[in-house]
Amino acid sequence: MVDLGSTLSSALIKYYEEVAEKIHGRVDNLSTEALWTKPYPYGNSIGHLLLHLTGNLEDRIGARIVGTSYQRNRELEFANPHHAPKEEVLAAFDAAMNLVFSTIRLQSAEDWLVEYVAATGPPAPDRLSIFIRCLTHCNHHLGQIIYLTKEIDRLGIY
Repeated sequence: MVDLGSTLSSALIKYYEEVAEKIHGRVDNLSTEALWTKPYPYGNSIGHLLLHLTGNLEDRIGARIVGTSYQRNRELEFANPHHAPKEEVLAAFDAAMNLVFSTIRLQSAEDWLVEYVAATGPPAPDRLSIFIRCLTHCNHHLGQIIYLTKEIDRLGIY
């Protein structure tokens, strides 16, 4: 008999890992300056997108499911004037991803159906839904990061 909970966990971890690897593949060779470059005045930098992804995962998974004390400041994710070194930004992103991996591994088949309660954002009926929503959110911003790295390369910023 197939263990659906284990199958879900393995699949979700695999897809989260793929997104994280693709982000690293785009960001690892950038300088800190390039990470914080905004090719267009109306858009975001890759650094701010990484802060946003980190904040989203720390809030939605860490604070709401695990029960960490993380306090999110979503506005600052996009407007933080402090341009931390690339290594620091990536370390925080990786820590958030590792929190997601460990939390997924702890979920039983019954846990996936536990009601999910969030203080902000669109409602999600259960934990499975929020893990899927967070994964699609990461994938959406991965697309933006891919585009931004191409623009940064075109501008010759390394």
